[in-house]
Amino acid sequence: MDICFELKMTVEDIKKPVKEEMALFEKKFKSAMKSDVALLDKITHYIIKRKGKQLRPLFVFLTAKMFGPVQEGTYTAASLIELLHTATLVHDDVVDDAFERRGFLSINALWKNKIAVLVGDFLLSQGLLLTTSENRIDLLNIVTKAVKSMSEGELLQMEKSRKMDITEDVYYKIIEQKTASLVAACCGTGACSVTDNQDIIATMEKVGVYVGMAFQIKDDIFDYGFSKDIGKPTGIDIKERKLTLPLIHVLQKVDKKSKRMIINTIKKDKQDPIKINKIISIVIENGGIQYAENKMHEYKNLALKELDQLPNNPAKESFIGLIHYSINRKK
Repeated sequence: MDICFELKMTVEDIKKPVKEEMALFEKKFKSAMKSDVALLDKITHYIIKRKGKQLRPLFVFLTAKMFGPVQEGTYTAASLIELLHTATLVHDDVVDDAFERRGFLSINALWKNKIAVLVGDFLLSQGLLLTTSENRIDLLNIVTKAVKSMSEGELLQMEKSRKMDITEDVYYKIIEQKTASLVAACCGTGACSVTDNQDIIATMEKVGVYVGMAFQIKDDIFDYGFSKDIGKPTGIDIKERKLTLPLIHVLQKVDKKSKRMIINTIKKDKQDPIKINKIISIVIENGGIQYAENKMHEYKNLALKELDQLPNNPAKESFIGLIHYSINRKK
């Protein structure tokens, strides 16, 4: 496929091979979110209205369609992914004391922490019930491993943020656990829903890991002011003592005095916008962004290399387009 075409594909272009399946999924997902409790139903309605581009279920459906017609299990997989992912986001906002999510008020901001935690628990239980009622333990096994990994990654990041000793290798481990594991689960469950070929499932999980790594590095680059419309303030990772790849790389390059200044600022003056902007300038001037972009493309290329061995079809074409979209998006 022509590279220029890949880069120009919009989300709507990418969705074409699974457009009907995604539309049906939306209905099934809304049904999975319903509750007889009026308050809960109101909150889940609020969540559905503010869903993003639905990239994760799109990974599920495109993967499934690469290897056969979409099955009922594919809808179960996509719903499970979205339910558990949404649950983790609701709980994350409580943990981070965050009052916004994608530019809208978070659940805990509107209904307080206790209700937010219970809503997250409800979504988690719905995902579990969905798979057990249809006897799809294979799908549940893949996604549960991802949720476990996400929790471990979050805790590892917290531990390292306290000590301010994140190396590049540790950073990759954190983003693989926190982000890439879920994309791997999307691709793994998508394949698992239409085939029992373990080699294919393993290959797609590997593709998902590489795509997820590239996706998260792109997110971390945004924090340095390369997008004004990403739903979070510039430098927020620094303010939260999260050392990401651009800064980790630069800390290995600068002299001891500059490194000490950066670490002390993050520890003691992280709310000072002037000092934070100075760190951002140092990162940009010392090639931190370029280094991160190069690593992002390395992971993208690893994903494309894995896909090269698979048969060509419209779903694969769109999947490749989705990979390019993931790293070329503006927010």
